[in-house]
Amino acid sequence: MPAEVAPEPKLSWFERLRRGLARSSSSLSDSIGGIFTKRKLDDDTLQDLEDVLIQADLGLETAMRVTDALASGHYGKDVPGEEVRAIMSAEIEKVLAPVAKPLELDLSHKPHVILVVGVNGTGKTTTIGKLAAKLTAGGLKVMLAAGDTFRAAAIEQLHIWGERTGSPVVSSKLGADAAGLAYDAWEKAKEAGSDVLIIDTAGRLQNKAELMDELAKIVRVLGKHDPEAPHTVLQTLDATTGQNALNQVEIFKNVAGVNGLVMTKLDGTARGGILVAISARHKLPIYFIGVGEGIDDLEPFAAKDFARAIAGVA
Repeated sequence: MPAEVAPEPKLSWFERLRRGLARSSSSLSDSIGGIFTKRKLDDDTLQDLEDVLIQADLGLETAMRVTDALASGHYGKDVPGEEVRAIMSAEIEKVLAPVAKPLELDLSHKPHVILVVGVNGTGKTTTIGKLAAKLTAGGLKVMLAAGDTFRAAAIEQLHIWGERTGSPVVSSKLGADAAGLAYDAWEKAKEAGSDVLIIDTAGRLQNKAELMDELAKIVRVLGKHDPEAPHTVLQTLDATTGQNALNQVEIFKNVAGVNGLVMTKLDGTARGGILVAISARHKLPIYFIGVGEGIDDLEPFAAKDFARAIAGVA
């Protein structure tokens, strides 16, 4: 009789995050190790470190924070790599702590409308499905709206998530007016007594004026039902895009009133540091991060865990 293969033990979220950010952290660790081998901390070392941190997409502000903290009390001394990483982790955590906030839903005026926006390929529809799973598991009544009327695959994908999470889906024919669909979805959610309505939107490049105008129209139309809607405008960001993400946030914030972020695909890149640069510049809440395709691979953002994982601190 063949021996049974024991299932792999389920990893903790921090361990999954650490593995997901391994490319980002190992790249940083290697560079830091190269700088601090047999060198005392002087101006050249600090400049080299600042350059490495900027190349890792952490941003100038955070790079300067780390080098300033390191210079204070360590200048002219030998500094072990572990100590550099510990200081880096602490400074990154200070940048991230103010934006690591839970997603709060105001259910005094149902439905709480969540509009999900972003450029093509950032994982909007998958994020919506995972978010619906979290909310329904918490006992909330969720309705989904397939506002990406350009792609049959997106509509189909949302219906699959609807079935998986027990959430009804409002959809229309391919090419239908997305703002009209959002308007109808709000009425259906109100009628059904839904706690939350999550609206998908077509991926749009931030430099396509007509698509950005359509997004602004969706926001205006929802406001006719409820002046506060959409209550949450979540932008999904693909970690692999690096510096482009900074501009994407700026433009979507201006057009759609983005007030929260979700960072996806952190497990496939060495550019996870961009989340730190975005936090330093835009100071928008980061509600969730994703490190995989599984339904439980979207988790609330925790500043300390992320800082430790990217700095390579166990």
